[in-house]
Amino acid sequence: MATFEQALPAGFRWSAVQAGIKASGRSDLALAVTEEPAAAAAMFTSNQVKAAPLQVDAEHLRASGGYVRAVLVNAGNANCATGEQGLAAARESCAALGRTVGIAPHQVFPSSTGIIGVPLPVEKLIATLPAAVAGLSSGAEAAEAFATAIMTTDTRMKVAQAEVAIGGKPVRIFGCCKGAGMIGPQLVPHATMLVYLFTDLAAQPAELKAMLAPSVEASFNSISVDGDTSTNDTVLLLASGASGAAYGSASQEEQQAFRDALGTVCGKLAHAIIDDGEGVTHVVTLQIKGATDDAAAKRIAKSIAHSPLCKTAWSSADPNWGRIVAAAGYAGVQFDPADVSVHIGGLPVFERGTRSAAMDEAAVHQKMLQREFEIAVSLGSGPGKCQFLTCDLTVEYVHINADYST
Repeated sequence: MATFEQALPAGFRWSAVQAGIKASGRSDLALAVTEEPAAAAAMFTSNQVKAAPLQVDAEHLRASGGYVRAVLVNAGNANCATGEQGLAAARESCAALGRTVGIAPHQVFPSSTGIIGVPLPVEKLIATLPAAVAGLSSGAEAAEAFATAIMTTDTRMKVAQAEVAIGGKPVRIFGCCKGAGMIGPQLVPHATMLVYLFTDLAAQPAELKAMLAPSVEASFNSISVDGDTSTNDTVLLLASGASGAAYGSASQEEQQAFRDALGTVCGKLAHAIIDDGEGVTHVVTLQIKGATDDAAAKRIAKSIAHSPLCKTAWSSADPNWGRIVAAAGYAGVQFDPADVSVHIGGLPVFERGTRSAAMDEAAVHQKMLQREFEIAVSLGSGPGKCQFLTCDLTVEYVHINADYST
């Protein structure tokens, strides 16, 4: 169990139980319940194939006006591409939890993660709800149990915290997530990454929505393990209001401090996902600058991050700068190769359209042997820039995903 460095946000209780959905027999049902209706903001995958719970989530947020009383997560089954049966299962689980807790079904936010195309054994889920509700607690052990139960191929729990003062009152943020493979999030406002952010700030759904989007863009929308955008990607931000500190009446400085804290939590969780990526041995930060705009810079970053040739070179610390330049060149962004420079681990490898005269292959190789290193690509003098977090591609990743469904 991890030790939380700060107190958890007030107004929430968590639990986890074994529902028998995961083949491993480990805890696979996570539950979070709020003492009062919590303001919510959510962002979902842009994949056109969306899992049943995401469709139900959108319906429920509309019906509740953006408020949530419970989060119900199952791991081991994505409940995706399961047709009307899948939608019925998601709705049935929400209704069952509503009866158990004494809330309306549309106040429940369901999530699922795991294999696609297999019917969700909703009867197993429903059978364990009384135990999950009975085990609810506001303590650290319960929060850790929640964060652990949502994992699939993750090797470790992923949590982050922050605390700020608003009006002299402490406001706390606790975030947890899961994700190790099928990570190439493209979240929009309207193997999988699930992120749950809890705060005791008092805020309106519209206020949460406005602050969540930029935090997600700089974090979860700027990472990639394999470039595959999941059918289940979800980020949910809940504000219980239990701190008594209202965002709307806070000073501009206090509001900015909270937004910064939220961004920090999202950034730590995003890094944890890449660091725990399936088979990952190197975490690579891409720094792109000099593009015509930020969108162009991100497009080039994604092209490099998703290149199997680049990623396999990184796995063996091979300073093959040609693959990086080639991936940038086919990204569909206009630039003059004569203006491009590439540095790996701070060392020059490519300048003015050719190999750098100062390149020391052995020294670059040593930099790339580190667990984490940076690749900086300068395209010229444009204002566009992007920081993007990715990783290498190893034989272990192939083994994990070759046998995932069997």
